Amino acid sequence: MVDVVTETVIGRPIADVSAYAADPDNAPEWYANIESSAWQTNPPVQVGGRVSFVARFLGRRLAYTYEIVEYEPGRRLVMRTAEGPFPMETTYTWDDLGTGSTRMTLRNRGEPSGFSKVAAPMMTSAMQRANQKDLARLKQILETQS
Repeated sequence: MVDVVTETVIGRPIADVSAYAADPDNAPEWYANIESSAWQTNPPVQVGGRVSFVARFLGRRLAYTYEIVEYEPGRRLVMRTAEGPFPMETTYTWDDLGTGSTRMTLRNRGEPSGFSKVAAPMMTSAMQRANQKDLARLKQILETQS
């Protein structure tokens, strides 16, 4: 089992942080490993929506499609792989800190199989490092926007 939770505090209101982070079109900007995203259903983000991503992780090209299974604007977004190398769930949660700042939590969890199962401990630490960098990039982007 892979279960990685990462969080950061971003000096922007929750509406700004959640709107930007929840939009799959922005993912290649703040996720270092995501090369592209493409809607499989019509935007905007909504339960049942599907988005395909192409990423590079641990030197491998990964193509996968997420389905949005839960969406509460400004609070929580949950996506699960509908197609891809192994089942994965990504959850974003946003908490208003009451100071014009937002705590964003990013959680990735899944059940690797085959080679991925053997590599799960290495995948967990690589995901933790990648998620920390991604949230740092998101923070930088949002805090320097006017």
